[in-house]
Amino acid sequence: MPDLKLVIFDVDGTLVDSQSEIISAMRVAFSQINFETPSRDDILSSVGLSLPDAFVKLLPDADPATRQQAVDAYKQGYHDNRVKGARPELYDGIASLLDRLETDPDVLLGLATGKSRRGLDALLGHFGWAKRFVTTQVSDDHPSKPHPSMILSAMADVGVDPCDAVMIGDTSYDIDMAQAAGVHSIGVSWGYHPGQHLQHAAAVVSDTEALYAAIKRMIG
Repeated sequence: MPDLKLVIFDVDGTLVDSQSEIISAMRVAFSQINFETPSRDDILSSVGLSLPDAFVKLLPDADPATRQQAVDAYKQGYHDNRVKGARPELYDGIASLLDRLETDPDVLLGLATGKSRRGLDALLGHFGWAKRFVTTQVSDDHPSKPHPSMILSAMADVGVDPCDAVMIGDTSYDIDMAQAAGVHSIGVSWGYHPGQHLQHAAAVVSDTEALYAAIKRMIG
């Protein structure tokens, strides 16, 4: 019997483009604490980290209470925008890529994301993905990326060895997390970190056809 393979995806910047919702919620957060909102590039450079770690990066000189206020305001702002109808969009080719991977009986799909459980559940419900991913790891339950905890837990959930797992993401945090966990890594260039920040990945791809080929090359 062939060994099972685990393909783990980051979410924001990899499967879905949610930058408008993220930036909008960041504006709410910084307005709430009376700080100037960082640039778009600075905000997107923090995507992938858990919210507390993101605000450490974006507010290095603020006290912990101010950062926590920003975290709470961000969560409320993101929720309010969602109630108003804001939704992320799938990147080109992602739907068909997931369909293609799911047809392989030896391939299992997982997620490792800086989102909260509530946020991820809302996204999975929106796209009808509730049963598509056999393991879903969120920031509520783990140290922030690039700590390997999410990947290690995902592999433990399904009984897959590191040599049979690959992490796919758009940020250096995803690639560093993969390396810390001892699994294969693929960077995608369409997300939130510049391609040169992903060069330590085993492969960097620019479209989903190349991504599928890289997955098959690494784990069969």
